[in-house]
Amino acid sequence: MTLAETSDDTNSQNPFFGLNYEPALESLGDEYYDEVAAAEFPQHILRWRNDALLPKLGLNPQAVTDEDFITAFGKFEEHKPLLALRYHGYQFGEYNPQLGDGRGFLYGQVRGIDGELYDFGTKGSGRTPYARGGDGMLTLKGGVREVLAAEMLHRMGVRTSRCLSMIETGLSLWRGDEPSPTRSSVMVRMSKSHIRFGTFERLHYFRRPDLSKKLLDHVIKEYYRHLDDQQDKYALFYAELVKRTAELVAQWMAAGFCHAVLNTDNMSITGESFDYGPYGFIPNYDPFFTAAYFDYYKRYCYINQPEICKWNLEALQEALKAVIPQTDMEAGLAQFDDYYLAEYRCLMLKKLGFEKLSDPEAEELLKATINFLKHYPVSYHHFFADMATYFSSKWRDDASVILSDSEIGQSLGRSELFLNWSGIYHRILTNLTPEEIEKVTQTLVCYNPQTVILRPVIESIWEPITQEDNWQPFYTLLKQIQVLKT
Repeated sequence: MTLAETSDDTNSQNPFFGLNYEPALESLGDEYYDEVAAAEFPQHILRWRNDALLPKLGLNPQAVTDEDFITAFGKFEEHKPLLALRYHGYQFGEYNPQLGDGRGFLYGQVRGIDGELYDFGTKGSGRTPYARGGDGMLTLKGGVREVLAAEMLHRMGVRTSRCLSMIETGLSLWRGDEPSPTRSSVMVRMSKSHIRFGTFERLHYFRRPDLSKKLLDHVIKEYYRHLDDQQDKYALFYAELVKRTAELVAQWMAAGFCHAVLNTDNMSITGESFDYGPYGFIPNYDPFFTAAYFDYYKRYCYINQPEICKWNLEALQEALKAVIPQTDMEAGLAQFDDYYLAEYRCLMLKKLGFEKLSDPEAEELLKATINFLKHYPVSYHHFFADMATYFSSKWRDDASVILSDSEIGQSLGRSELFLNWSGIYHRILTNLTPEEIEKVTQTLVCYNPQTVILRPVIESIWEPITQEDNWQPFYTLLKQIQVLKT
């Protein structure tokens, strides 16, 4: 893959222009968006192309050139209209009616080979009516961080949007949270939908239940098709959104991921994760780890994420009550905790190597695991990665050899917390057959990547980019992340 600056020639055979675009959201009318124009950039250097996504669109990666990406998603040629979506949202608990796509737009909606509708949404593509004094641009580091976050979460089994492309655009930007001037980029995100909780909140704010119902019918038809012919489809939709959101936040928690800005305008109506700004993966099990430096009161800290997502769903009820009976939504939300705990337990057991355990065993093991990780200074991610690396059938025969070969295990000594955890783990293994032990090995490797993008890792690949324009560490890291996942 050669990532080079393009020529000025337009490729009339650009595969992206021949995709099956559908005006799904556009056909609802202009109450939901504003037509906008993309910014013009002085430079176009393709820094990332996600070839793993192209087959989902029916494209052969070898038939798509770097220039095809640049013409479509850097110069934005031959594609109109471009739509800046309208929405509001609760930001840190306070309602803000001054929102909307301020530095991006909906480039288009494409029907994939799986029959699903996908959105191409930009970030850093210029000012819109909702820029509110901003320049509408994205820093290059911001683009790099989002590419890494999306691929890392995808590798860890999180339901997430992914970045299709990232192009450096040659502008110098000034930011308060980065050394400035800093380089700029434009990114294209591929997701199920860019319709947000805040999209409905805006319609409620303007007292347009007719538009809410019209949009909700569209959402169900496209993203909850199995409910479309049900008599109580609206209540069923909300109940399923609760389930999807609860499962999503459980996926974050098991992955040790802190989104950082869980405002309602950052919550997708499809229950998919997107929009990664000041996120962070927890270095160790610190419940109060807070990724955003401006989250002074730790509203969106790691341990608060389930309750915040539940709060966001409750806030959404106000926007939907003109269409869905309040009692139905309350009944749906009442299932959130059960959905969350079931998914979190399932995922944490898989990180420990088990597809399924009895309820008493699962409860005992997970309680011991979290208690150990919470009270002992050990890396959350390295602990599970070492389990995947050093697991052996010998662990079934002798509890004293559990993690004894690993650096983490050696540093633990024989602490009471570790002995308690390893004793429970050993006891569970003694009940397994050799075939089941082999399955534990496979599960540990599948659910515990060896590479996780903690902040020092991101800085280590950003430094050669800034100092030498050396992108090889970035590409090497992405290859390491993408192992075992496509």
